[in-house]
Amino acid sequence: MGRYDFRPLRVHQTASQLLSAERIKKVPPWHEVVGSIPPAQTLVRSQPLQHQERPRRPKVRKPSKLFQPQRVSYEEDSLRREFFGDHPWELARPRVVLENDGRDAQRKDWSLASQPDRPVDGESVVQRQMFLLHGNPAKGQFPDPKMTPAKAYDQARKEFYEMRLQQDIERRIAKEEAMATGAYFGMTALQVGMQLEDKIFDDWKGWATNQSIKLEQSRAAMYTGIDNSSAVLPEDGAETQGGLDELSSSIPAQGQEALGGTPVTV
Repeated sequence: MGRYDFRPLRVHQTASQLLSAERIKKVPPWHEVVGSIPPAQTLVRSQPLQHQERPRRPKVRKPSKLFQPQRVSYEEDSLRREFFGDHPWELARPRVVLENDGRDAQRKDWSLASQPDRPVDGESVVQRQMFLLHGNPAKGQFPDPKMTPAKAYDQARKEFYEMRLQQDIERRIAKEEAMATGAYFGMTALQVGMQLEDKIFDDWKGWATNQSIKLEQSRAAMYTGIDNSSAVLPEDGAETQGGLDELSSSIPAQGQEALGGTPVTV
């Protein structure tokens, strides 16, 4: 058969021969259609139209990504990249991506930053900036000739901050009204984070204290020649307290002479 299989191209010819030899009693429904519109004879994929020239160096192997499609980019992509690069936490907010036909944003009046039936998000800033740069000629709204992308971004961002501030004030007032009527709210995200941080700090403090005690004991053992790091007793343990009570009776009080023992002569 070789490298290529040509049998699919000869389906109509084979079916015609079988019909003439009466090997097939009924004409297939696709027989006339394939006869009038035969399949393509070429088996080599043609190179698509290249819209951009790529410099090629001489004596270089033919690129493997020859049939890679052209990159599709829009002006809004750079605006979104700039906004979400400056405000990465906006990507953490939940969004509703359901749209009717993908052109819902085009039916809004972006002469105003806020839309009644659309939540405020990063896309609002992008569409507002596009309106400031290009306007809406279909409705007779033309942009300012002196408007630049930087000025449009600053104006749209300022309006976005004002709407976010208004939303925060509304939420705070709603919470105060609910608490005034007996509502109870749990800890905030900041309080939960501080509580977890305090717990980790206390655990680290206990570990650091034990490490300091072991370090001091190892330093003391260097002078006595005895390694007593394994004989560490807890400070408030029962064995430690019993040993201190037993030794306290044999230790003379201040101002008394020690009794017993071997005399030392100088």
